[in-house]
Amino acid sequence: MNPYSSQAKLAAYRSVSAHGALADTHPHALVLTLLEATQERMSAARACIDQGDMRRKAGLLHSAVVLIAELRGSLDLQRGGPLAENLSNLYEYMARRLMHANLNSDATAVAEVLGLLAEVRGAWVAIGPEVRGQSSRSAMSAA
Repeated sequence: MNPYSSQAKLAAYRSVSAHGALADTHPHALVLTLLEATQERMSAARACIDQGDMRRKAGLLHSAVVLIAELRGSLDLQRGGPLAENLSNLYEYMARRLMHANLNSDATAVAEVLGLLAEVRGAWVAIGPEVRGQSSRSAMSAA
């Protein structure tokens, strides 16, 4: 792609626009977005296994593993204590199961990880109002 073409300029604009929107997003919402994107990819990968589309399945599961690594990397193990450590171990387990699912086209393993991630997402949604309330109070006291 020619860096001066209209397509290149449009792609650059979209990238800047997307990154700018993310910069203003609350960290809780960003994690929720990662969780949901991971679920979407795994659901699509499970459908690909059922349909025999192994190339697309591989890409989707790889993407899901990368997103889980991002979730794991976002944990603050020092401040999060045992909860963060347990989540880190759970994310590592999920990534291993998805790699197994990818190698063996194992829809059951994908379903297992979907269930685990749904539990994490449910807990994350439940703490949302509390987390957002704390950050609002912090912002007000800093003003």
